[in-house]
Amino acid sequence: MTWRLDIRPEAEDDIRQAARWYENEQTGLGVDFTEIAYAGIDSLADNPLLYRLRARYRRREIRWLLTSRFPYRVIYYLEDDSIRIFAVLHAKRSERFWRERLN
Repeated sequence: MTWRLDIRPEAEDDIRQAARWYENEQTGLGVDFTEIAYAGIDSLADNPLLYRLRARYRRREIRWLLTSRFPYRVIYYLEDDSIRIFAVLHAKRSERFWRERLN
């Protein structure tokens, strides 16, 4: 099956905000973060089922992958032939931030 990536604008904003923060911490780090975040997202197209369903969100079929090098989660669900990415947030952020986006 061919999967289509659908990145919501809020997730794009998450990546931009995090990249800006990292860039302010160290020049070039924001670019590194952006590349790693999108590499993780692109990897989902190969096999989005690789990442397990989160037990608490099994009904909504919420999954996430952790990016390499940076403690960020790409949070998504599958719908028809699409991978719907709706948040890219720091792993320590409260789940409240991304749960609100589902409603």
